[in-house]
Amino acid sequence: MDRPDVGELTPPDRTLMGPGPSEVHPRVLRAMSTPLVGHLDPSFVEIMDEVQELLRYAFRTDNKWTIPVSGTGSASMETAIGNLVEPGDTMLVPTNGYFGGRMESMAERAGGEVVHVDAPWGEPLDPVDVERAFEEHQPDVFGFVHAETSTGVLQPDVPELTSIAHDHDAYVIADTVTSLGGVELRVDEWDVDAAYAGPQKCLSCPPGASPLTLNDRAMEKVLSRDDPARSWYLDLSLLEGYWGDERAYHHTAPITNVYALREALRLVAEEGIEERWQRHREMAGALKAGVEAMGGSMNAPDDYWLPSLNAVRVPDGVTDTDVTDYLLEQYDLEIATGLGDLDGDIFRIGCMGYSARPQTVSYLVSALGDALDDQGADVDVEAGLAATSRRLGE
Repeated sequence: MDRPDVGELTPPDRTLMGPGPSEVHPRVLRAMSTPLVGHLDPSFVEIMDEVQELLRYAFRTDNKWTIPVSGTGSASMETAIGNLVEPGDTMLVPTNGYFGGRMESMAERAGGEVVHVDAPWGEPLDPVDVERAFEEHQPDVFGFVHAETSTGVLQPDVPELTSIAHDHDAYVIADTVTSLGGVELRVDEWDVDAAYAGPQKCLSCPPGASPLTLNDRAMEKVLSRDDPARSWYLDLSLLEGYWGDERAYHHTAPITNVYALREALRLVAEEGIEERWQRHREMAGALKAGVEAMGGSMNAPDDYWLPSLNAVRVPDGVTDTDVTDYLLEQYDLEIATGLGDLDGDIFRIGCMGYSARPQTVSYLVSALGDALDDQGADVDVEAGLAATSRRLGE
């Protein structure tokens, strides 16, 4: 085999306004360039403690079992589901978005039986339907998506949903991948047993170390399983030896990613979690105002609009991929098209973390207006820009 002749790495400098990753804060990039230490080095053990403390702040929890899982958000998702769902358990999952389907796949691989609570794509779960599903199926575990990345829907009524589950002695797993650090999330106050997230969305951190938190009730179930979790790598009964009090070797942690997550979470704490939620509402509100003023429409009604992921309807006569391709080619700007039932019907526009700032929002509205106009859509770009500017106080 000939020796490869590969040039220097020169990826394009994109403005990232899709469903993730979001733009990474310069301080996080600098943290990733700091020297490596060993994953059992005393200095790294201190960093582990700090990351756990910072994660508890972001999740709004006192849970001891709060860790970054080595892997992307799907790894923390599979850790939660694969440890809390045992063979023979029944898990109730939603049908109102793409990631309920991923919950189903993971629960089945863990040996669980899956039942559904239905809602149309683009709508949240109705507590009445959740109650009905519990009465019919008596599931052991209930999973729901707090911020559905595929539809732009924020699930309201979370305390009501967790109350229903606990009245039936079930465990609650919340997908907070697109909500942690961007929209209101209160794990302890809302009585969520386990929640998982990804670092590359509202935390503006590269993927690789993904947040997970479990309360004592959930961890007791994990530690009292009759059979071990099917994944050795994601087995919380083993991981707790590394992230718990012992700090015993399990695997080599992604040290640089933990550095990055620590710095990203420091930025959250410096800003203040409630102030960060407010910033996301304000920046996404300016984006939404601009889209609507130019003649576009959101997929989700205001009652459950998700500020961190804005699902915008594709105008009549416009092909979604033509618009996304135009934005990449002309503006180095990334947004995404729809998934599943909404494929071809929506654009998915992130307003997350470091990307949720005035200059990126203004740039997005201007570029999107130009792209839609170029494709023949009936849009008033100037009206959109004016509305965005007013909301940003410019």
